[in-house]
Amino acid sequence: MPLSPDHRHPQRRLLVAIAALIAAGYGLTLAVFYPGIMTYDAKFIYEDIAKSVLGDWQSPVMTVLWGMIDPIAPGPGSMFLLIATSYWFGFGLLAFAMASRSSRLALLLPLLALTPPAFVFVGIIWRDMLFATTWLLAAVIVFAAAEGAARFHMLVKVLALVLCALGVLLRPNALIAASILAAYIAWPTQTSWKRTAILLFPAMAGFFALVQGVYYGALGATRQHPLQSVMIFDLGGISHFTKENQFPVSWSDPESSLLLNSCYQPTQWDIYWRLEPCDFVMRKVEREEKLFGTPVITVAWTRAVMRHPLAYLRHRSAFMWNFLGGDNLTMWLADVEHPTATVFPDRPAFAGLVWLHDRLKPTPLFRTGSWLLMCIVACGFAWRRRETCEGAFALGVCGSAAVYVLSFFFVGVASDFRYGYWAVLAGISGGAVAALGPLKVRVS
Repeated sequence: MPLSPDHRHPQRRLLVAIAALIAAGYGLTLAVFYPGIMTYDAKFIYEDIAKSVLGDWQSPVMTVLWGMIDPIAPGPGSMFLLIATSYWFGFGLLAFAMASRSSRLALLLPLLALTPPAFVFVGIIWRDMLFATTWLLAAVIVFAAAEGAARFHMLVKVLALVLCALGVLLRPNALIAASILAAYIAWPTQTSWKRTAILLFPAMAGFFALVQGVYYGALGATRQHPLQSVMIFDLGGISHFTKENQFPVSWSDPESSLLLNSCYQPTQWDIYWRLEPCDFVMRKVEREEKLFGTPVITVAWTRAVMRHPLAYLRHRSAFMWNFLGGDNLTMWLADVEHPTATVFPDRPAFAGLVWLHDRLKPTPLFRTGSWLLMCIVACGFAWRRRETCEGAFALGVCGSAAVYVLSFFFVGVASDFRYGYWAVLAGISGGAVAALGPLKVRVS
């Protein structure tokens, strides 16, 4: 039913206030971060654009996408604008959709989007930021369309599934989590775990086939074997806990002592790749023996896991504990062109944000486990409302985020906070929607 004249003006003022908050947030993002902070991962991707090289160590889809939009603001600017615009459009559209249910929560959401740790990463160019904002958009447009005309529902679902698939192409380890998000997109008004379970394996197979077809078929990306970085990390961990060499190579006595006793840390695989004194591992495996990327590594990994499952679980548990609760890398501040300098040294707004970040970094706000817990709690709260649009949204975004974070138990090779960023956005958006009351219908 149409709104009465008495209700139209307050509703209009509410929407104007939300729009003003979103515009202010977007403007602040530009003032603090433009043209964006280039990380080493982003630099390698951008260099591949100039060299017309596509590899699968980073996402080749991000390389192609960045190349397409680069003329907008050459360098980091175009990718920064894409991430920042997706971020604020997602939160803005969700706030507008929430306005008819709760004016207070609708006004609160843009303010939550300004808080750490969500806001401090918007200007940092990592594919994890693009991945998270892409999935936020996918879920939000479906939720917002629930109040729209029925003829647009299918179009919106198709667009949302495209965004969901784009997320998988950015982060292939999101296969399982993507299936949960896809189930929400398919049935956004109620959650049925029976239907989700039925969809799970076909969706995973479809997303896996999509990655293979796009990466190596359509784009012809070079296979750089990123999965074997997981295997190298696991071989190092199992070697440490068993005190037996699991690598398919022999070591000198000093190297063996380092490998079994000193090298292992449940933080990152880079210890075996580029950090002294343990970089001898990849130097021998990759450069001298030329085994990296061959089935020899896969066979050695399979044998080690089968023979020493408890050591594998100890290693993986140690990594996951650090990933969820450790004092890990958060903001990126180094200027990659001048590594001894920091970015934006003369920008007071950015300095203020860094000051706030540094004060809050020791708190649970910057622990991935806190956001995993928040997503789990939001799912529990939303479960009894799973047959509503609000409950389905909260379960879809928070459920996918929880599964995504937990997937790092098996595939994680570094424990940076950024890998859990989707849980941050899902926790804020899903938690806010889970707290909503039912849709208010005003009559004239």
